[in-house]
Amino acid sequence: MKVTSNTFKDGDYLQADQILSANFGFGCAGGNRSPHLRWEDVPEGTKSFAVTCYDPDAPTGSGFWHWLVVNIPAGMTELALDAGNPDSGLLPAGSLQTRTDFGKPGYGGPCPPPGDHPHRYLFTVFAVSQEKLPVGPDTPAAVVGFNLNFNTLAKAAIMGLFKR
Repeated sequence: MKVTSNTFKDGDYLQADQILSANFGFGCAGGNRSPHLRWEDVPEGTKSFAVTCYDPDAPTGSGFWHWLVVNIPAGMTELALDAGNPDSGLLPAGSLQTRTDFGKPGYGGPCPPPGDHPHRYLFTVFAVSQEKLPVGPDTPAAVVGFNLNFNTLAKAAIMGLFKR
């Protein structure tokens, strides 16, 4: 599998449009729009997709989950810019966003501590062997990850960076 984006290239810095918005209260003032993502070379037997955004560099001891989407229909090959906005209506029908480490479903952009080293934001697409994972909108990221661990046929990631 391979993941690309019209929004950023693998290893590039994310733009202000993808950074957390001021209304989250962490001190950033970006557009909070999830990036466009496209995937290809999907394995046979894929029944759905999941997309996550994870910061392994967050000073939490366990990283930070910025976005989780599951149950994306198998026929899909991309997510539009801002699909992670729960009010945008841009997610494919049947898709489900689950709770991030911000405490609610939907994309929450990068906003590392001021002066910290550049953080890595891993946007991962999972080819899933199940049409629907047994999770809901309030399911914690660790439980979503547990389900993905046992139901993933293949996965690929693209990495964005951000520092402030």
